[in-house]
Amino acid sequence: MDAGELTIPRRATRRISVGDVAVGGGAPVSIQSMTTTKTADVDGTLAQIYSLQMAGADIVRCTCNETEAAEGLAHIVPRSPVPIIADIHHQYRMALAAMEAGVQGLRLNPGNIRRPEHIKAVAAEARDRGIPIRIGVNGGSLDPDLYERHGGRVTPEAMVESALREIDYFTEVDFDLIKISVKASNVPLMIEAYRQLSEVTDHPLHLGVTEAGPLPDGLIKATAGIATLLAEGIGDTIRYSLTADPVEEAKAGRVLLESLGLRERTNVDLIACPSCGRAEVDVIAIAEQARDAFADRELPLQIAVMGCVVNGPGEARDADLGIAAGRHRGHLFVKGTNVAVVPEDEMVATLVEWAEFIAEHGTDAALARVDTQRAAREAERDRAALLEEQGDDANASEQRVELIHRTVAD
Repeated sequence: MDAGELTIPRRATRRISVGDVAVGGGAPVSIQSMTTTKTADVDGTLAQIYSLQMAGADIVRCTCNETEAAEGLAHIVPRSPVPIIADIHHQYRMALAAMEAGVQGLRLNPGNIRRPEHIKAVAAEARDRGIPIRIGVNGGSLDPDLYERHGGRVTPEAMVESALREIDYFTEVDFDLIKISVKASNVPLMIEAYRQLSEVTDHPLHLGVTEAGPLPDGLIKATAGIATLLAEGIGDTIRYSLTADPVEEAKAGRVLLESLGLRERTNVDLIACPSCGRAEVDVIAIAEQARDAFADRELPLQIAVMGCVVNGPGEARDADLGIAAGRHRGHLFVKGTNVAVVPEDEMVATLVEWAEFIAEHGTDAALARVDTQRAAREAERDRAALLEEQGDDANASEQRVELIHRTVAD
């Protein structure tokens, strides 16, 4: 099977809708983030919501912790480009107020809204309005009685029990528009909690590592948890909880889902070699220039930046488009076929030009407009010259192996 045809089998779940975004039931995994503005600041919050939507967010959550925030939501929701979820803690009346404001979803933390009559009052109102609720269990705010009953510590079993208890309250009022999260800042704990939860319910699951922290560590930690579960088919919607501009959360979610083949690519997938003794250019600098050049262009292509013409075109032959350095020139290739030679300082600009052409006209049209045989001859000439100068072993690996043999023998 071709690598492009590989897909991750996904766990079957129920489907709910958050506004016009389907969650679960085979719908594309959606990306969420949360605003950091005061919700009462309508214009500031809307500006952030639009930035999040442009970065890839499908759903945005806003805090609703006071009357002024609920009033802000009444102005924000009708002007938002994506569905809005109200984040509720402690005060169940804020959930009722948020629904009056028109939000498309709620997030309740069962660790701090614990009175059954309050939970059921919110669920009954959400039922009548057709508004879904996320049961947002958090390892850091677990119900004290569950904490004690599970040995005075947070366990996967305790988190799952908290979620199931909340579902029972919802069932009593005939409410089932539910999605669930069991987040923790400890990655192995979070993974195991979601695994256990996926075995006992078919409600859609919202994945996240809570309080993951600042970049880059938080990005790695969150990816470790979210990607592990997605690769197992678990998860219907995700959020990176980073101590950073929330736009970074949306970007990370988009890249992760596209990398796993769970969402169609919307922007460039930039690949680049890690560099070696053969590199004819500063690969890191060229790759960064290319990343910046393609940042705002929605071109669903894989593009390669390779350090040398000796191995580059072959190693990146599956890329839609790529460029490899050789003797102060850039050798452009399309699907492994050499198509042009350009000055070294025009490498990135040429990549952009060809990427836009391929996105509009296709690979065949791109190949048809050039003399590929001539480009191949130029590439082979530079390749041969570099091999003559550097030899087959530019990194002196074989010399090192020989030294190892001598050292061991001595």
